[in-house]
Amino acid sequence: MWVMEPPKPGGGRGFGFTGGHFHKNWQNDDFRKVVLNAIAWIAKTDVPAEGVPTKTPTEDEMKANLDKK
Repeated sequence: MWVMEPPKPGGGRGFGFTGGHFHKNWQNDDFRKVVLNAIAWIAKTDVPAEGVPTKTPTEDEMKANLDKK
């Protein structure tokens, strides 16, 4: 992951992330938290000291988001 915040006044923020290779990663609390924190940072909202709260998806929730092959 990398981030950018241009020095020019009124400039936006951006981040790049190449960690989406494995769907199972979304069950990792730290993985999910860093992505959610980056989204909050881009939106210029407060990022909680403990990170954006989120619950770990269950196996059923994970399977519900997979496309059939």
